[in-house]
Amino acid sequence: MRIYVIFLVVISLFASAFSDSILEYPSEIESRHKKATDEDVNLHCTTWRFAAEMNNLAPWKTIPVECADYVKDYVMGKGYVTDLERVSEEALIFASSVEFSGDGKDIWIFDIDETLLSNLPYYIDHGFGLELFDHSEFDKWVEKGVAPAIAPSLKLYQRVIDLGYKVFLLTGRKESHRLVTVENLINAGFQNWDKLILRSPEEQHKMATLYKSEKRDEMVKDGYRIRGNSGDQWSDLLGTSMSQRSFKLANPMYYIP
Repeated sequence: MRIYVIFLVVISLFASAFSDSILEYPSEIESRHKKATDEDVNLHCTTWRFAAEMNNLAPWKTIPVECADYVKDYVMGKGYVTDLERVSEEALIFASSVEFSGDGKDIWIFDIDETLLSNLPYYIDHGFGLELFDHSEFDKWVEKGVAPAIAPSLKLYQRVIDLGYKVFLLTGRKESHRLVTVENLINAGFQNWDKLILRSPEEQHKMATLYKSEKRDEMVKDGYRIRGNSGDQWSDLLGTSMSQRSFKLANPMYYIP
C-alpha cells in the first residue's frame, strides 16, 4: 500500500511538471511570440540606424517600413536629444582647444537643416522618413519660417562665436529662400554669423558633396582655415577642403548624397 501511495505521488508530480512546461494558453504563446518579434525588430532597426549614421549603407531613399515606429520613438525621445548633446559637447571641447592665429581667418561651418534648425514638425506629418522626399512639400514648410532651434547646437553656436570664430552657414537651401531662412534663424536665436551661403539656381543639379566641397574650396582660397564643421549629413563634411575636425549630428530620417 505504501509503495502504491508513493507511486501516485510521483505520477502526480510528474504530471504537474509536464503540464507546467508544455501546456500554454494561446494568449501566452502569442504574448511571448510578440515579445520576441518586437525584440528582433528593435535589434534590426538599431543596427540599421547605426549603419546609416556610420555611412555604411548604400544611398537610401526612405527608412525601412518596419522601422517607422522605431525611428519615431528615437527622434521624439531622449535618445536623439542625448546624442545631439554629446556631439555638441565634444565639438565645444575641440573648439575651446584651438589656438587662433590672430588674423581673423579661423572659421567654423554649420549646416542649417537638422543641424541648427529642426524640421521635426515637418517629419511628424511625413512619416519620420518613411515617405519619399517631396521637394515641393518641403519648400512649403521652409517658407513658413517656423523651424525651431536644435538646443544643443544653439549652445555650441553661441559659444563658438564667443570664442572668436567666424561662422559660415553653408546650406543646401535655395537662394530664393534667403529672406525666410534669415528670419527663421534669427527668431530661433541664431545671430551674428559672418556668411550665409545658399544654392544658386545654377547649383541645384549638383550633388551636395560636390556643392559643399566647392564652397569650402573657395573659403580656403580666400585664406580661411576651416577649424570645425557641423552637419547632419556626411555630404556636409566629406569631399575637398575638409575641416580640421568634423562633427556629425544624428539623423536617421533622410540621406543626402
